[in-house]
Amino acid sequence: MNTDDILKALAHPARLQILLWLREPELHFSSQTHPLDLGVCASQFERCGLSQSTVSSHLAVLQRAGLVTSQRLGQWIFYRRNEATIAAFLAELSSLLESGESRPLPTRSE
Repeated sequence: MNTDDILKALAHPARLQILLWLREPELHFSSQTHPLDLGVCASQFERCGLSQSTVSSHLAVLQRAGLVTSQRLGQWIFYRRNEATIAAFLAELSSLLESGESRPLPTRSE
């Protein structure tokens, strides 16, 4: 788990919204024809008003950060929250903020 990658992934409102929708898919994706046990089909995220290619880019960022997992079935890709990574991130963030530990700030190479 890379905390910096997760923070960057969460920095975009569309990616945060996707994670929130995935928390309770039965409330937000009830029209999906495939069982929600498989996850949420990538095409269902068009509800956020972005193009399919933009949605795919956001899902890829979330997946690289470990916040979602994907499963391909035929021509469809289904996404789910990675609850283990989310819990580990929240625990690490809480510990870091409560302990007051400092760590080196990332440097930006240009």
